[in-house]
Amino acid sequence: MDLQITGKVKQILEVQSGESKNGPWKKQDFILETEGKFPKLVCITQWGDQIDQNSLSVDETITAHIDIQSREFKGRWYTDVKAWKIERGAQQGGGAAANPDDNIIDFGPEDDDDGLPF
Repeated sequence: MDLQITGKVKQILEVQSGESKNGPWKKQDFILETEGKFPKLVCITQWGDQIDQNSLSVDETITAHIDIQSREFKGRWYTDVKAWKIERGAQQGGGAAANPDDNIIDFGPEDDDDGLPF
């Protein structure tokens, strides 16, 4: 499943880094404003080498290919939106917003059989 979201980079937050049992890590969050009549702000995270490969600029229009994952901790749920690929500029076709009134999160073909009843 290839999720994509297109918008303008509104803010780039500081790089965070640390050490885990798997070794050193670094991540950077950025805020993307979607296009359309009712724009949304979405916090997206880049990890590791993606940060250096995709040096983003404020007000730049991008399409982020993302994974969404939730996890539970002490009875509360937390959701991460992680970018695994960044494309620069407005894309025409290919799942990106051709109509600016579409706030795109492309959940792929509806015939995906993931075993869920809905």
